Amino acid sequence: MAGGGRAPKKPARRQGATRGTGGKGRASLSGRGATPPAEARHWYKDKARTERVEREERTGAKRPVSRVRRSDDAPEVIGGRNPVVEALRAGVPANALYVAQRVEGDDRVREAIKIAADHGIALLEVSREKLDRLTDGGIHQGIGLQIPAYEYEHPDALVERAREAAEVPLIVALDGVTDPRNLGAIARSATAFGVHGLLVPSRRSAGVTAGAWKTSAGTLANLPVARAANLTQALQAYREDGLFVVGLDGEAKLDVADLELATEPLVVVVGSEGKGLSRLVREACDQIVRIPMSAATESLNAGVAAGIALYEVSRRRR
Repeated sequence: MAGGGRAPKKPARRQGATRGTGGKGRASLSGRGATPPAEARHWYKDKARTERVEREERTGAKRPVSRVRRSDDAPEVIGGRNPVVEALRAGVPANALYVAQRVEGDDRVREAIKIAADHGIALLEVSREKLDRLTDGGIHQGIGLQIPAYEYEHPDALVERAREAAEVPLIVALDGVTDPRNLGAIARSATAFGVHGLLVPSRRSAGVTAGAWKTSAGTLANLPVARAANLTQALQAYREDGLFVVGLDGEAKLDVADLELATEPLVVVVGSEGKGLSRLVREACDQIVRIPMSAATESLNAGVAAGIALYEVSRRRR
């Protein structure tokens, strides 16, 4: 307004009566009542677990167990009643014996517990869910044996072992064998036919894991396994030390039964079932031999092939 005065305030507008809610908001004022008990909550983990177990029993389906990548120096768990008992009988080093809660015991479970107690191995009772995780979802039958990380030998130690026993060295090297069960099967055959040790590359190869222990039926407790950063260089070093290197390949012309080098210090190289021997490993071999087979069979499992070849070597040595 001209003259600098202030404009008069307008009178406040009176509001009429407001419309009510008809009692619809009354529930929000009364509160939510007492907190429901835990078992009544749909998110409660025990109820969810009970429903999952009932569903698994009804359908036979088992929830997949998330697999955690283990480092080379992490302990592993052997699952299954026979493998656990065999490992304990063979004196496999162990840290703990896990037994599932309310497990139905039999002679194997009782024997495993007794051996563990006699050797001072910790006995731990755990839930089946935890045992599922410890065994990476494998079949454990309510029992598992924790083993420490395997301590690999140096490749030279395998030759020294043979010479200390005044025996002709016999070593098995694995090239591209990635299934631990094959390693375990080869270990069983190697022990049966007088092999002084296994040699595996440190990369792209199966190692001494729980799966290998399980398949080996405890024989890995008495058979050393060496690791080489470079398998080809390790084979060359064996040749310089006076050993002959023989590779298995289905396309070779010489049968393993006719191998004259069998009585010499020897390294038998077993390749993967699919790819066979790698080029560099093949070039490092003194001789390539084959296992004669029917034309209907393309290849043999690495464990089976190793067993046949080692039998022939053992036969010729006898």
